[in-house]
Parts: sequence; structure tokens; C-alpha cells
Amino acid sequence: LLSPPGKAVRVRSLRVQDTAAESGHAGQRIALALSGIEKSQIERGQWLVTPALHAPLRRFDARIRVLSGQPPLKHWTPVHLHLGAEDVPARISLLGADEIAPGGEHWAQISVDRDIGALAGDRFILRDATARHTIAGGVVLDIFPPSRKKSSTERLAMLAALADPDPAGALRHAAEQQAAGVDLTTHALNRNLDSATLAALCRQLNLKIVGTTAFAPSRWQALEIRLLAALAAEHERAPDLTGVERDRLRRLTLPILSRPAFDALLAAPLADGRIAQTNAWLHLPEHRVQLAAADRDLWLTLKPLLDAQPCNPPRVRDVARATGVGEDSVRALFKRIARHGDAWPVAPDHYFTAAAVAVLARTVATLNQRDGCARAAPLRDEIGGGRKVAIHILEFFDRIGYTRRVRDTHILRGSPEQ
Repeated sequence: LLSPPGKAVRVRSLRVQDTAAESGHAGQRIALALSGIEKSQIERGQWLVTPALHAPLRRFDARIRVLSGQPPLKHWTPVHLHLGAEDVPARISLLGADEIAPGGEHWAQISVDRDIGALAGDRFILRDATARHTIAGGVVLDIFPPSRKKSSTERLAMLAALADPDPAGALRHAAEQQAAGVDLTTHALNRNLDSATLAALCRQLNLKIVGTTAFAPSRWQALEIRLLAALAAEHERAPDLTGVERDRLRRLTLPILSRPAFDALLAAPLADGRIAQTNAWLHLPEHRVQLAAADRDLWLTLKPLLDAQPCNPPRVRDVARATGVGEDSVRALFKRIARHGDAWPVAPDHYFTAAAVAVLARTVATLNQRDGCARAAPLRDEIGGGRKVAIHILEFFDRIGYTRRVRDTHILRGSPEQ
């Protein structure tokens, strides 16, 4: 690809140092004969890259050093950026400082006026807005900078980690800084690492790999401690609840932790018995909630009404009318049963048994497997209820994190067992 335009081209031949050759490398003068593009479409500063490395950018984080004898470099100063053969107007956004003194250096985010190519480790020169005086130089650190909290203490520590020129050191420091792990795809692209080199670095550093995310061993251990502490704190806060739903426990542990990473984190404590699961609830093994004898007896009396139509059970008022039990008493009991994990409030005053919810969850998973998503009409046809009930069921699964809504469809998150 010709980058940044993203134009596909074919290399017909190449010459190295004015001699026909099959390959060339850094430090050589190389001429490429291209087809599929006009000469007028090629501009100074563009790159030729394999498609996987096409990552045009408008901003990047860097470390800047101001030349001695130059005025202090202030925040949002307009400059000319010279990177490789590129010359583009830019603005300097200082991170955690108001200015950089002459001879000093600091972190900055550089915003350019048009798409350019850059990689971590690339060196650049900054000239003033008139392009007459060289005022500073620097090195690219991150071509995927965050849009929020870019001057936070954590982000500045991350930039310090990325400033390590050694690939192993940079990856180790980055993994130690990032509680939610390092995205290996963007990290490899940022530092121009091939898959073999990246895999070797991960093995050398003994990183925990979940999908395309890498965790430092110390961070993974700290996450497990946070997971167990979050569960214990929730038991203390709500001792009458059976436990915590999986997605809520993920948010309590670390909101920015991906679902695949959380599932991997949860797997070990579940396997060795440090965390137990009752229906959809996660809890510590020693945590027990017992129903009062009166509640248990009344529940055994009312539950057959819900079991009779598991996918469209009667609402609270209908149960009260059919049994003669006060509506407020039925509502209060169902709330306590829901806390115990034997029923779910799918809609206001509309409770489904845990077994019915499990069947409905499998039905939604089957629809996703068959149609790529779940919709109200197909679900209604599967369960034999009304459209309104089907909508409430799908909205309930969105609410608890089993599915996510995309327009009028509902897409499964993770695997059906989760």
C-alpha cells in the first residue's frame, strides 16, 4: 500500500544502488518500479508498506528536547514537523507542563494537519512556524495516544516505559504499567515488531497472554487479589444476596478489563474452589444465604404458577389474584427469592425462575448462532409468547450483560455458558 493514501500498488522490480536486485534494506538507496498508480499521485514523505502496517495518523506522543539558546517551547506552539522526508505543519501539546525550558526535555503530543506515517523510535525535527529556525528535536513514542487523561500520572509513567529503546524493556515496563494489560497488536505495530519477535519477547518476559492482550505476572496476581477483594466487599455490603453477576463483578474488579481477560482471570479461582457459582451468581464458598422457613414454604406454594408457563409466567398481581396472597407480600417474597438466585426480575413485577432464564439464554444463543443475532419476533416464535414479553426478555439480557443491543438486534457477548 501507498500510505497514508492507502492506495494499492504492485512492485514490478527494484534497483539497489543503481543495480537490479531482488531485495533491499535500510541504509541503501532503492528505486521501485510501481504499477497501479500514476507518478503524480506520489508525494514526498509517503510510505510503501505491507497492508498490515498501514496506520496513518494525525497525532502521536513523543519526547521533545529544546535546543539550547532557543526560547522556551510553550503549550500549543505552532511548528513545522520534519519526520523522514515529511514536512507538515503541527501543534505541540505539552503533557503535564506549561513549557519546556531551553536545553530541557519533556513529553508532548504532536498534532499534524494531515495524515502522515510514523513509528515509535522515529526521530524528528521541529522548526518554527516560518520554517526558518530549528527549535527542537525528539523521538516518537506512541502512535496510538489516548484521547482522554493524556496528562495523567499513569499516562506519563506509560510514556516513560515506552521511551526505553530496548524492545524487551519497553514491553516489560508497559505491561507493568497497564493494569488492563498491553494490546499486543497495537504495541507490535507501534514498535514495528514482527510476530516472531513479539512472541519471543512475551516468552522471555513470562507474560500472561489472553487473546491479544499481555499482562505482567505481578499485574495478573494483583488483578486476582482485586477480584477476590471485590467479591468479599460485595458480600459485606449485601449479605442477603447470593452473590454477584459475572459482568458486574468484572466492573467491580476493573471496569476497563476486557471480558475475555476477566473470564481467564476468573477461571483459576473457579477451578480451585476459591470462588463458587450458584446459578448465575458468583460468590465466595463460605458465603451462604438461607431462606427463612416461611419464605421457603410460600415460595414452594407459588413457584408452580411460574413453572406452568416458564417463558411467560404470571406477573405479581396475577399470582396474588390466583392465590389470594396479598400483592405486596408476593412482591416482597419474589424480591427476596431473586436475591437468593432462584428467580430473576426480567421486567417490573415480572419474575422468571432461574431455570426458565437458563432456557431463554440458550434460546437466545441458538438464535445468535443461526441468524447472527436475536430479534423479538424470532424469539417470540421460539417461546410461544407475545412480542412485548420477548422484547422485555431481550432487554433483560442486555441489562445483565449477556447480550448487547445493536439497533433492533441483540448480539451475544462471550460464549453461551457465560
